[in-house]
Amino acid sequence: MTVPRLRGSMTAASPSAATSRLLVLLPSLGTTTELWDGVVARLSGAAGSPRILRVDVPGHGASPATHEPFTMAELAQGVLALVDEVGGGAFDVAGDSLGGAIALEVALAAPERVRSLAMFCSGARIGTPEGWADRAAQVRASGTASVVAGSAQRWFAPGYLDAHPDGPGGRALRTLLDVDDESYALCCEALGGFDRRDVLAGVRTPALIVAGSHDQVATSASMAELAAALPDARFVDLAHAGHLVPLEDPAETAALLTALFARTGDTAEREPVAARGMRVRRAVLGDAHVDRATAAITPETADFQDFITRYAWGEVWARPQLTRQQRSIATLASLVTGGHENELRMHIRAALRNGLTRTEIAEVIHHTALYAGLPAANGALAIMRDIFTEETDG
Repeated sequence: MTVPRLRGSMTAASPSAATSRLLVLLPSLGTTTELWDGVVARLSGAAGSPRILRVDVPGHGASPATHEPFTMAELAQGVLALVDEVGGGAFDVAGDSLGGAIALEVALAAPERVRSLAMFCSGARIGTPEGWADRAAQVRASGTASVVAGSAQRWFAPGYLDAHPDGPGGRALRTLLDVDDESYALCCEALGGFDRRDVLAGVRTPALIVAGSHDQVATSASMAELAAALPDARFVDLAHAGHLVPLEDPAETAALLTALFARTGDTAEREPVAARGMRVRRAVLGDAHVDRATAAITPETADFQDFITRYAWGEVWARPQLTRQQRSIATLASLVTGGHENELRMHIRAALRNGLTRTEIAEVIHHTALYAGLPAANGALAIMRDIFTEETDG
């Protein structure tokens, strides 16, 4: 398995935008960034509109074809890599069908960065492994041309194509012919292995779940169940739409996204810095460590502990410009350089919690030896070995 290289297109924010909020849009299987043309036209024409990054999946549109298998989680990592290329930080993410499933994976992989999640005609599981395997085999044998007729039935509400003979629906079906066959098949297989229904209760990101009543793939009933399983989700069922809601009704899609942004726009600003600091501190260091530190507070140390919680954790560690893994790397290097052994022990454990591997932690200390000196790095490696032994024995 491998993380695929993804490409897309960028739309600048409105000149009147007070912030550089970033919206990431992901397409359905067989479509490209053009799926969102009507939505982007409406969002970018509004006052205070965000920057918009539209991403193509492998072998579709601007993204290169691949013959290497990938998982949905690896597609999400490809999206995050592209977001980092355009400036990184926090962002909103929305997707239709396959794109919605990738958006869910992104929210699971980087919860501290995703401000809101919108899933159109999608799910925590879509279809069956057998169905996706059959689709992949069909496309490998006969090309994407063999699925055009079926896509025309699945994608649109009855009568939509007849009512819009020269509209975006016909263009989307023609675009399907240009999709790389093997990349399409690999996307099918990634969907076949995708099932995140067991972790939905842990998705705290504010969410918008939109169904099309005529959708026979991600039905209204299944979308309602998805919304009910998420802790903070709004469910909308569009009576006139099928499987490609952003294409069929871009005006309503733009309005729903705008309402979602309004609901989540000032969440970080509303949360008291002390509460944010304690939340981040517990996420990075673990409840057990924070509980011990809190229990040890005395009247003489209370102000300092409050200062640490507010400034270190509520301000610096809460900033979205670096991921927690990146902040762990910077912190480890700084602590090795300063010879702060007690703090180093704590932050090696934190780095493991933040997702760094043992090999990566060792490499950070190895690299720091060039700049902090061999004795400092040697001592840090000894501490690292002790902690890894404790983690293994525990």
